[in-house]
Amino acid sequence: MAAVIAPAMLWAQADVRGSLKIDFPKDSPVSVISSDWGQSRPEVRGGAMVLDLHTQLSLRNSGERRIRGVTLMVLAQAVTPGGKASVTVPSLDVGPGETFPVRIDLRLLRPIQGGNSAVQVVLDGVLFDDLSFYGPNRLESRRAMMVWELEAQRDRRHFKQVLEQAGTEGLQKEILASVARIGDRSQFGMQMVRAGSGRATTYEPERDVQFAFVQFPDSPIEPVSGMARVSGSEAREPRIQVKNRSTKPVRYFELGWIVEDEQGRRFLAGSMPAELNLGPGQKTQVVQDTGLRFPERTGIKNMTGFVNSVEYADGRFWIPSRAEMAVGPLQSALAPSAEEQRLTQIYRKKGLKALVEELKKF
Repeated sequence: MAAVIAPAMLWAQADVRGSLKIDFPKDSPVSVISSDWGQSRPEVRGGAMVLDLHTQLSLRNSGERRIRGVTLMVLAQAVTPGGKASVTVPSLDVGPGETFPVRIDLRLLRPIQGGNSAVQVVLDGVLFDDLSFYGPNRLESRRAMMVWELEAQRDRRHFKQVLEQAGTEGLQKEILASVARIGDRSQFGMQMVRAGSGRATTYEPERDVQFAFVQFPDSPIEPVSGMARVSGSEAREPRIQVKNRSTKPVRYFELGWIVEDEQGRRFLAGSMPAELNLGPGQKTQVVQDTGLRFPERTGIKNMTGFVNSVEYADGRFWIPSRAEMAVGPLQSALAPSAEEQRLTQIYRKKGLKALVEELKKF
């Protein structure tokens, strides 16, 4: 055994940069300008290799359309749990010929014996300003980047409208409210659990807790009923019945899940994605074999669900409006979109004038 592990240990002590490979297609709309893997380190732990990757890539838009989002897949071992991960950069506005950075900070696992020693960085998808897409989409990155871009367009329209109606003073007031929301959000250390994975130690019996739902009048999907098994700081096996009240078939939706604890604090606990084929007027029940485990002494009091996004069978999407997301428990529990956080950072780092100029670009 020592004779087998020794070469891997020597490899782990060596410079990891020679074992990292960036592999983009020849017709890729983005190209690699530079990469720095100097802070990446491998380490042998038992029978596995732990790859601690830290790098900064510089990419160029080598196409003819403006880029709104990019997803990269980082692959150490395709079939090993923990052997692959992804990095997505949303809310971009990169014109042809322009460069942009992508930061990779990941930890991957790979068996010591067998397999290719190279870690590959491959392109999974690029989203353009006209909402067209390039890439193999093995990670369903088109769906995620489409939702983020639609949220970005929605939130930019909101701040531009505030600027037009209330001027720079109104815009400053609105962006400061966003900064406060980001700072006030409760953060909890949550853990995903699967059915049969064992329960946290608790003296509280299990009980069924019904979901309350925030209903959006124009949502294609209507949550009808739902419940989860709750015991102390755990919520398991959520079941949601939904109805397609639109005139088009739906192939995917995501339901947000908000938890209120015994102290009255509300926070986004997670989401329930569902792949399906739901025709107009049809109902179905979505069941997950996973749940959520919160820190001890976080008693779950109430649960609220809301439809976060919907994809029709024709590839079009629906997302809630700003007004709909500002009602009830959603306003205090949900994080601002990636675009809203980007705009607040521009204000905090460069000031109000820079924010106004940024909004005028769109």
